[in-house]
Parts: sequence; C-alpha cells; structure tokens
Amino acid sequence: MATTKMVFAGFGGQGILFAGKFMAYNGLIADRQVSWLPSYGPEMRGGTANCNVIVSDEPIGSPIVDKPDVLVAMNLPSLDKYEDTVVPGGKIFVDSTLIERKVRRTDVDVYYIPATRLASEKKLDTLANMIITGKLVKEVDGFSLDNVQEVLSHIVSARHQDLLGFNRDALELGYNYQ
Repeated sequence: MATTKMVFAGFGGQGILFAGKFMAYNGLIADRQVSWLPSYGPEMRGGTANCNVIVSDEPIGSPIVDKPDVLVAMNLPSLDKYEDTVVPGGKIFVDSTLIERKVRRTDVDVYYIPATRLASEKKLDTLANMIITGKLVKEVDGFSLDNVQEVLSHIVSARHQDLLGFNRDALELGYNYQ
C-alpha cells in the first residue's frame, strides 16, 4: 500500500474525528507518514463533522482529500455529499442503521454496517464510530488491529482510560462483522 486517502463524515457527537484519529495513529504506529485534518461546523453536537486522513509510505504534500480511496459515512447528508468523490475501485462504509438508501455507484466496494444498532445492542452506545472503523481496518489493505492497545492508549484521554476496553471491544465487533 503506497497511499490511502480517507474521509470520515457524519454529524458532531458521532466520534467522527476520533475514528479518523484512530486510523492516523494506526498508520503512525506502523511507521508510516500520516495526516489528520479535522473539520466541523460551529455546533459541537448535531453540526457537520468530517476529517481527512492520509496514510502513506511517501511524504504527504497536502492534507486535503478531494478524491478519497475510502469513505466512512455515518449519516445521509455525508453519503450524499461524498459518494461521488470516491475514486473508482474505492470503498464506502455506511452506517446502515442511520442511512436507509443504498449507494448508487457500481464501481466501488460498499459495506453496510448497522453500527449504531450494534452499539446499542452490545451496550457500546457511543461507539458506533469504532465499530465501523473496525470493519474498515479489516477491509482496507495495510491496516490491522495488531497494535490496537498502543493506538488507543495514545488517543483516549487520561480521564477516559476506563473506556479503553469498550473501544477495543467495539473495534473487534466491527472487524468480525459479516
């Protein structure tokens, strides 16, 4: 894998930026070049949130992702906005609990994960983002959960260390989702 460009998109409060940060640190721990560029509306919860993540074997010239290889869409407005930007042969991950419509494109691989429903059923209510990220790690070449503890220890704040196990469980749930 030379370079993977990703867009994570949804609304504030879904953990979009956290999921992107997980993937960036996953690349960093693997000694790769990374870029993580968050973007969110003025509202903390309920407004738009997205981030661009690039993981590469080469130096990264710009943090902007205009043609992603991977899209994670956690709500319908995000799928509507970014679906057509994904490169042919790319991958789209959809939270099918919150997005009822199917991806219209036939030149991309699509994964429908009922992440919000699974999170609720497994008492991981705020971790739909990590469930869908677990599936991404499984399906996108060049990533793994081998260093999951190390990555999580870097991105989970000191006051939320009690959530490390829940994040790991959510990632593994998504990774193993069929």
